[in-house]
Amino acid sequence: MRRRRKGLLSGLHRERGNVGDVLMMGMMVLAMAVVMMTFLDLIQLVQKKADVRQLSRQYLLEMETVGFLPASSAEGLKKELARLGAEEISLDGTTLRQASFGEVITLKISGKLGGSYEFCEVRTSTAKY
Repeated sequence: MRRRRKGLLSGLHRERGNVGDVLMMGMMVLAMAVVMMTFLDLIQLVQKKADVRQLSRQYLLEMETVGFLPASSAEGLKKELARLGAEEISLDGTTLRQASFGEVITLKISGKLGGSYEFCEVRTSTAKY
C-alpha cells in the first residue's frame, strides 16, 4: 500500500483544465493591456494641456508688465507650443496693442494637441506697468 506524504502541498491536486478558461484569461490580459495603453495616451494629453496652461500663465505675467503681447513674444510662445506638440496654433483674441494701466489684457491660445484634441486657453488680467 502506498502512503501519501503529508505536508503543505498534500491538499492540492491537479484538475483537468479547459482550453476555454485559458483563452478567456488571455483575452482578459489583452483587454487590460489595451485599456492601460489608452490610459497612458490620455495621461500624456492631460500633461501637455497642463504644460500649455503653465506656459500661458508665464506669458500673461509678461503681458502684465508690458501691457500687450509683443510680436517677438508671440513668436516665442508659438515655438514653445510647437515644441509641446501643439498644431494649428492661433492667438486670435489676444491683446496685441498697448493697453493703458489698469485695462484688461487677454491671452487666448487655441490649437490642437495630439493631432485631434482641440484646446483653448483663455487668461485675462490687467495691465500693471
